[in-house]
Amino acid sequence: MTLTIVVVLHDSAGPLPALLASLARLPAPPQLIVVDTASSDEGPALARAAGAEVVELGANPGFGAANNAGVERARHEVTVLLNPDCELVDGALAGLAARAADGRLWVPRLLDPDGSVQRSAHPLPGTVGALLPAVLHPPLLPRGLRERAEPYRSERPRSVGWAIAACLAARTEVLRRLGPFDARQFLFYEDMDLCLRARAAGIPTVLDPSVRVRHLGGHATLRDGEPHALLARRRRKVVAAHRGAAAAALDDLAQGLTFATRAAARRALGRGAVRERAQLAALLRARAK
Repeated sequence: MTLTIVVVLHDSAGPLPALLASLARLPAPPQLIVVDTASSDEGPALARAAGAEVVELGANPGFGAANNAGVERARHEVTVLLNPDCELVDGALAGLAARAADGRLWVPRLLDPDGSVQRSAHPLPGTVGALLPAVLHPPLLPRGLRERAEPYRSERPRSVGWAIAACLAARTEVLRRLGPFDARQFLFYEDMDLCLRARAAGIPTVLDPSVRVRHLGGHATLRDGEPHALLARRRRKVVAAHRGAAAAALDDLAQGLTFATRAAARRALGRGAVRERAQLAALLRARAK
């Protein structure tokens, strides 16, 4: 099927050529819309040379607002939101797009550059079930419980609570009805917000692990290290807005237990736990405000 692909750039010239070259693996050329958010590099020029329709916003209104601008220009039944630091390994994205014609949000399995599976699909936040894997290392859980705790490991298509939107396919009219993103949010957890709003509207998010996409991850947002404080605040805000205060409190507890037990395990193994301690400290500060 013919589909629309929307890619948002912000100083993304580094990984972009790999993505553009990989689109040739699709069985038919897509409508490629590239939205540039005031890049200072050659990303827009590279996209034009590859035949993309380039939309230059002249400013950076945020990831969500830029994707929304791209979806507005889509001409086909299904649109795929695709990060510039992704690379198709084959033409299977076309099949994912065809399945997305059913009205659900579909995501592929994301792979690290070395081929390992990324933690890209997650359970619903703010549930009692999230407490067990927070205190017990998931590989120690029975297979069924482990897959519920870590749905990205599934080997069959399954609904998930939310997924990283580095690659997400849906009917264009569904995306437009959803926003798709909340343009008021500049960065981080836009994908959780989208999936939770879709779920409230009766639209599930489905992982198809048979479709694989390489994802570098965080090329534009983590250059100066992980913004733990902002991540903690944004997650808490999104969960509370869509799941309520009780669910937000449960999610805080699950997150805090996860960070604390991981830090303790790493210390017991003689490894550093700087990241886990920073995550826990950021969560505690966010709760105190």
